[in-house]
Amino acid sequence: MTHPELAELLRAVYADKAALRHRHELAARSIRQYDWNNTYQYIIAREDVHLTWLRDAIVAEGASLPESAPAPAAKPSRPADQHDIVRADCAAQAAFVGRWSDLIEKVTHARHRLMLKLLVGESREQLRFLEQAAAGRIDLLGRRTAPSPAIGGVLGARWVE
Repeated sequence: MTHPELAELLRAVYADKAALRHRHELAARSIRQYDWNNTYQYIIAREDVHLTWLRDAIVAEGASLPESAPAPAAKPSRPADQHDIVRADCAAQAAFVGRWSDLIEKVTHARHRLMLKLLVGESREQLRFLEQAAAGRIDLLGRRTAPSPAIGGVLGARWVE
């Protein structure tokens, strides 16, 4: 794989991952179930790390970064069903993993190949979380120490006045 081909691959993965991150941020603003929202926050934090890795790799190859994704809307126009959001995110996450899994083996740069393997591996783990949420599970990041049910929900905005 030539340096220009590698740079284009990294740019494409970056753009795809940035779009997923944007999608997950929008979803987190609509997901009120506490455990699911925490899972989205965890996924977003890891995606920020992935984007940093990709950004550093792109710069190391001497390429320019792709244009950034648009900022998320402040609030969805119509509340969507949380299960529908999670199911749609499962499909998008599975498509990301499927798109990049096989192409990684063509990368000849060892450090970038390892980084991409880690990134896709963590994306598979994120897909597993989303699949479990779509199946109705709430113990995605761990179980509660007390056997009490979760009450309430996450607010869509940080401050309410």
